[in-house]
Amino acid sequence: MVFDIAHLVSHNGPWADIAFWMVAVGIVSGLLSAVFGFVDWLAIPSGTRAKRIGFLHGVGNVVVVALFAAGWLLRRPDPQAPATLAVVLSFVGVALALVTGWLGGELVDRLGVGVDDGANLDAPSSLSGQPAGGAAPGTPLR
Repeated sequence: MVFDIAHLVSHNGPWADIAFWMVAVGIVSGLLSAVFGFVDWLAIPSGTRAKRIGFLHGVGNVVVVALFAAGWLLRRPDPQAPATLAVVLSFVGVALALVTGWLGGELVDRLGVGVDDGANLDAPSSLSGQPAGGAAPGTPLR
């Protein structure tokens, strides 16, 4: 997105060309990450908040990769002059990635997934104002 903005401001084709290749690398990286994320998600116990958040995180990231892939395909005919829709898809992809990144942060920082075997996989959202720990799993927090 940074290189798209540089291209929009400067009208300099090489910025768009860099964006084209950065998107390609991001798509490959996202697909590789999805494999490991799916394996991690399978290890989360069913019926927990962590399993639900992990699902939303994963599905959201698949949508992010799909948005960038669609934008990349639209850029292919002329990478130095991307179609407006290709740039819009990048901006939407970044916005959604911010949400899925926050969900990933919930998994690691709030729910302790992948950090501590004794993590509270049903901790409330960080937006709730309630503490993450201090109660046994399944015990409602105040």
